[in-house]
Amino acid sequence: MIKKIFRFIAKVIGWFFLITFLLVLLFKWIPLPFTPLMAIRYFEHSDEEIKHEWVPIEAISKNLQLAVICSEDQNFENHNGFDFEAIQKAIENNKKGKRVRGASTISQQTAKNAFLWPGRNYIRKGLEAYFTFLIEFLWSKERILEVYLNSIEMGKGVYGAQAAAQSWFGKDALNLSPSEAAAIAAILPNPRTYRANPPSNYISQRKSWITQQMKFYGEFDLNKPKKVKK
Repeated sequence: MIKKIFRFIAKVIGWFFLITFLLVLLFKWIPLPFTPLMAIRYFEHSDEEIKHEWVPIEAISKNLQLAVICSEDQNFENHNGFDFEAIQKAIENNKKGKRVRGASTISQQTAKNAFLWPGRNYIRKGLEAYFTFLIEFLWSKERILEVYLNSIEMGKGVYGAQAAAQSWFGKDALNLSPSEAAAIAAILPNPRTYRANPPSNYISQRKSWITQQMKFYGEFDLNKPKKVKK
């Protein structure tokens, strides 16, 4: 009986690794039609219209690509999914009793948005680490950023760069200015509370900081990693 139980568990684990590997490999090439968070929001807010339109990264302004990197993960081009320096700083900051500071990279957020549900328990965080490893192994940095910008929540019922650009500024994602891109990036910590247009005083301050970081960062090329001074 014990051997049968272990065999069953081994088969379940084996199938889990195989299916998730193939799933991540599949989404290396095809667009994600929806995310778990979209489904959750649909049931939580059934009267809320879901706005989501997948566009290739070539149809997303370089300004927005740079804005989210400067806002969320300035070492995105260099790390392999986990920014251990940022994690250490977050631990030190939290030990001092200050405001809890996260250290999730764009890769981790992409893994969470594409394949998992919101949460902070150990099982969910462990799965996030696993999927982060998979996408970093199977996808290019450009693909990770493309999926991130097409799946992240950017307002109430608004998912992805194209829907956000149309909802907040009435234009396509390709045509976002540096200021508009920074405004969208500024609301990402809590997109259901903050507004990109018109921005509150807090979002205006974040927008100004992100715009400055974009100038300091300069041109970026995901095929040529570089270190950035924060």
